[in-house]
Amino acid sequence: MKWEIPYENALKTIGAALSPLGTDYLKDLHKAFSGGWFDVFETAGKRSGAYSTAVFGIPHPYMLLSYQGQLDDMFTVAHELGHSMHSYYTIQSQPYIYSNYTIFVAEVASTLNEALLIDYLLKNTSDARKKIYLLNHYIDQIRGTLYTQAMFAEFENRIHGIAESDEALTAETFSKITREIYQHYYGKDFIMDSLYDTNWCRIPHFYYNYYVYQYATGISAATCLAQKILSGNTESREAYLQFLRKGNSDYSINLLKDAGVDMTSPEPIESTARLFSNLVDQMEDLLKI
Repeated sequence: MKWEIPYENALKTIGAALSPLGTDYLKDLHKAFSGGWFDVFETAGKRSGAYSTAVFGIPHPYMLLSYQGQLDDMFTVAHELGHSMHSYYTIQSQPYIYSNYTIFVAEVASTLNEALLIDYLLKNTSDARKKIYLLNHYIDQIRGTLYTQAMFAEFENRIHGIAESDEALTAETFSKITREIYQHYYGKDFIMDSLYDTNWCRIPHFYYNYYVYQYATGISAATCLAQKILSGNTESREAYLQFLRKGNSDYSINLLKDAGVDMTSPEPIESTARLFSNLVDQMEDLLKI
């Protein structure tokens, strides 16, 4: 379905959705809204997609968007704002040497913003069709970012193991492993076209460094933290805001632990799995109406 959201309306909705992060965060958020942080709309010669970039010594980050007035565009704004606020607070608080952050924590702030936004929309949407659309959006995000990326990480782990054993890495081997992993993750009733065995060759991340598992850890940490903040726990909120200021001044595991999520424990994955199950239950109930 088409869900058109003018840019100014998107900013108002995002501001309301991120209010659980407190008044100081909202004040800084409105600086972004009114302070020229955004290049919003498509123009000739502009690259596609969206990103946030920050440079130490520059007063604030800049965000490139290609806003087209759809629901996904509003989520993109919230996502990039998460990166930008993370960079903004880190650069304000840390010396140059600690003024960046690792990939392991990079998607936490952006994904947490999306989690707060969709929670707000679900609580403030009465139209059943729109609510089903939102639930499907959230379910698919968790499936694609947690479940699928964990599956991809297992594929990478297996092929790296083959390489370390000095065995040949062939297309046939990759295709065989792909089928085995998909069948294992999706179960015996999953029907997989034979052509899909070669799905591995179209995944660009398999040609980069070994890091897809960090999508899964990122969404798990963000979801777990968002649930704590939404519960109204002010200590959780303050710990998260401190996390945004710490850059890479400590190991990523320690930074997240101080923020309130222990990535060495099953809790973040289990919390996200419970949320996923709850979202599916809500969607099934609505579809019965």
